Amino acid sequence: MVKTKKSNKRQLVTPWTRNWPDIDRIFDNFRKDFEHVFSSFPTFAPISVPKFSPTTCDLEDEGNKFVAKVDLPGVKKKDIDLNITENSVEISAEHKEEAEEKKKNYLRKERSEVSYYRTLSLPEKIVPDKVRAKLTDGILNITLPKSKPTPKPKKKSVTIQ
Repeated sequence: MVKTKKSNKRQLVTPWTRNWPDIDRIFDNFRKDFEHVFSSFPTFAPISVPKFSPTTCDLEDEGNKFVAKVDLPGVKKKDIDLNITENSVEISAEHKEEAEEKKKNYLRKERSEVSYYRTLSLPEKIVPDKVRAKLTDGILNITLPKSKPTPKPKKKSVTIQ
């Protein structure tokens, strides 16, 4: 134990506490060398993989038919695949876009690719041959006629007390 000059408190001096500055220096040098080794590795651009985007979808029961509305922004009719069975609807779409701009001192190229996929299970059987679909302003409207129409429930007005 050693007495310090400013106070009467005693401070424990061990070989470790005497060498703290040396230990700090050793760890700093190790960190710098470690960072230097890994900073020399080449960097690679990520591979372009199609991005799957979730689609927003509404399914309404209108008694004699179901109406599905699916958001497919930026997709053209020719890029949509629609597969219908008696109890499900499978929607898939792929949108690819490429832009290029050339000027005197530079060239700019941009590519994007987005894929959509959705399967809707239907609570009742439909008639696949009578299904109709229309794409308007990025919204795919699908009319799915039921094989056995269900009557709409009657509305009853209730007074609030």
